[in-house]
Amino acid sequence: MATHVLLTVDTEFKWGGYLRGASWQENLALSYDPAGVGIPYQLARLAAHGLKACFFVDPMPALVYGIEPIRRMIEPILAAGQEVQLHLHPCWADPARPVFELSGLEPERQLELIRTARNLLVEAGAPSPIAFRAGGYAADRATLQALAALGIAYDSSHNGSHHPSPSALPLDPRRIAPAALDGVVEIPVTQIGQRAGGLRHLQICAVSFGETRAALLHATACGHPVVTIVGHSFELAARGGARANPILVRRFEKLCGFLAGHRETLPTARFADLAGLPLDSEATPLPARTVRTAARIAQQMWGTAVYERAL
Repeated sequence: MATHVLLTVDTEFKWGGYLRGASWQENLALSYDPAGVGIPYQLARLAAHGLKACFFVDPMPALVYGIEPIRRMIEPILAAGQEVQLHLHPCWADPARPVFELSGLEPERQLELIRTARNLLVEAGAPSPIAFRAGGYAADRATLQALAALGIAYDSSHNGSHHPSPSALPLDPRRIAPAALDGVVEIPVTQIGQRAGGLRHLQICAVSFGETRAALLHATACGHPVVTIVGHSFELAARGGARANPILVRRFEKLCGFLAGHRETLPTARFADLAGLPLDSEATPLPARTVRTAARIAQQMWGTAVYERAL
């Protein structure tokens, strides 16, 4: 059985840009296409390799900036044949008194905000979403119950390396297989083991390509139904968005090339492709290996010194 790969990209406006008084045009450039390695670049590389991806778009900045910038985020994604699903950072609902974790809100307020975000996403031109990820992975059972009430079938907020806060779903942190919970199918973010029993999630800026490749091969060898990888619209740029981070750009390119070469065993998928996904499977994170971890730490230190702190 092939292992589906969900390449997910959280696509959002930067809160810091808003606090600095940036116009929506300035914040869109900073958040959506910084240094020429944002969403347009990622879409082009995905197309070149024939890969599918899901873009979790946060439409809540429309409450501050209007709907036009959200349209401009969504249109290129859909034009490229990729999937748009729902993301939500609640801080945009009340910038004067911002709340940053959806799971910190009462169930009724969560339902209200998710409904608002869904309606804004559709107003901006996206199909009605079937999948959701909370900003910062900050979801709890009330979040899932709200999604079920709104007919949103999938959630991908469970992140074991951020558990129990802010990722507050009642699942084992090491759970990486899909699970049925409160009327929703939970698709956890994939984890890899770390020394002393820790976990680290598969995010482009958080793990090396070697770790991601090992996790993908581990998943196919063990028959895992799905691997979920996280990226961000601005993630391949250095902090501040003034220039690309070549280490992260190479990671992304290597990942695309690897998946293109393993499409029979590791086909990329959209949430719309996941009907019939087994919910009773066993899946365990890739075990820790000191050499892999040390190589990534060295790479991260080098990248921070050369491409981040140098700014």
